[in-house]
Amino acid sequence: MLKRGFDIIVALAGLLIGWPVLLALGLAVRLDSPGPALHWSRRVGQGNRLFRMPKFRTMRTDTPDVATHLLEDPGRWITPLGRFLRRTSLDELPQLWSVLVGDMSLVGPRPALFNQDDLVALRTAAGVERLRPGVTGWAQVNGRDELPIPEKVKLDAEYLARRSFLFDLRIILATARAALTGRGVSH
Repeated sequence: MLKRGFDIIVALAGLLIGWPVLLALGLAVRLDSPGPALHWSRRVGQGNRLFRMPKFRTMRTDTPDVATHLLEDPGRWITPLGRFLRRTSLDELPQLWSVLVGDMSLVGPRPALFNQDDLVALRTAAGVERLRPGVTGWAQVNGRDELPIPEKVKLDAEYLARRSFLFDLRIILATARAALTGRGVSH
């Protein structure tokens, strides 16, 4: 109850206070490359249910719908502004909407893409699918793109076992630090 209330308050405040930044970033994405400002990605949520998650578009519109690390040459698909948005995690800001409507939490395992069957299967085996996915999470602050899938799931399971309001605050602070340094982003 405390977690969901905190999620709603932070997401609503972030959207209300941050709307000029969101608007400016959306405009910048549109000016940087053809296509919409937002990309609505099909993701796996709590209980392995699919939902649509918004992100600022960082890739060309003709990019295959797979995880970035599965692309043969990820750099050729990422837009010039997209590199900056990914490094600073600003592309994630629209996910505050998903937090507000209850598809996501501020902290939890990052939502898998609809076609990441290996990740979904390992998370389900570890019981992690019971959690609401997060804008950030324990695996995010411990390696992000650099982690192999089994290590991500191990960290997600550790979060499941350790979750608390104070642990969430610790992860949020570590996320802010990682976003400011761009640590752990490979594409």
